Amino acid sequence: MNVSGRKVYRRILGPVYDNEKESLRILTNKEIYAMVKKPTITETVTLYRLCWFGHVKRMEENRIPKKVLYRNMETTRLRGRPRNRWQDEMREDGRLVGGKGWKERVYNREEWKKLLRTARSQAFCTSME
Repeated sequence: MNVSGRKVYRRILGPVYDNEKESLRILTNKEIYAMVKKPTITETVTLYRLCWFGHVKRMEENRIPKKVLYRNMETTRLRGRPRNRWQDEMREDGRLVGGKGWKERVYNREEWKKLLRTARSQAFCTSME
């Protein structure tokens, strides 16, 4: 996903003139993120996924999204490396954003929003580096 996003930004921003080589060159990834000043697509999707996860976790038990989240599908898996489930991705994203005890913070809405805001600002800073 990030590759296609950078490709669009490169097309919009165009080549830059390099004084040392006296020719046009393509922008590097770091230069693109410094000019655009937005988080990557992957970081944005991760943050929205965490936001949705917090919303569903706070729902009542009888709501359909919460039932679907914890439903165990009784199907056989294909051969080879098992594909990541949504819950596996959430576990990894939660650890990256909140460290230990991130699951308990979900139930306090204000604390969860604060955690996501902090993660959003950190994602913004890391994409510019």
